[in-house]
Amino acid sequence: MEELNGKKVGFAMCGSFCTFANCFETLGRLLSFGCDILPIMSFNAYNTDTRFGNATEHVKRLEKLCGKEVIHTIADAEPIGPKKMTDIMLIANCTGNTLAKLAASITDTPVTMAVKSHLRGNRPVLLNIATNDALAGSAKNIFSLINYKNYYFVPIRQDDHRNKPFSLIGDFDRIPDALVSALKKTQMQPLLGE
Repeated sequence: MEELNGKKVGFAMCGSFCTFANCFETLGRLLSFGCDILPIMSFNAYNTDTRFGNATEHVKRLEKLCGKEVIHTIADAEPIGPKKMTDIMLIANCTGNTLAKLAASITDTPVTMAVKSHLRGNRPVLLNIATNDALAGSAKNIFSLINYKNYYFVPIRQDDHRNKPFSLIGDFDRIPDALVSALKKTQMQPLLGE
């Protein structure tokens, strides 16, 4: 995808551990398009071992793919905006917790600080939702952020409407196109998928 070649993408991963495989697959695609990736992880993503894998192994894999150390502290995330380290910030698996913090302008994790710092340069942020309460407690935060300047969303859909009726997930396959749209300061449509 020519439009993404050379773009500096902040690639943030949060604690939606069941989506890590999708995140790494997406990361590989973005690298193949020539994106310059700055890896960022929330405290939970960086430190927590789960049934979906070992935290240390995830960090090593991310650093090997990107050729850079993972930003995993608030102090290391703060210079992103002033140093113009990113053209666009992608939260590859944006949890309900991170949505709430962004909607309330809370900056107490490396990911939320990375977003805050990046936004001071009037640059776009792309959110790929992955939360089981999107149509419940997190709904107000999603719709608040839709109205905020410089926030864009990867098209979203219900991932298991029978067993998880309140859950929404972004379409990982559409992240590259959504990045192109967000870089043009437009929301990719349709926002709600099937």
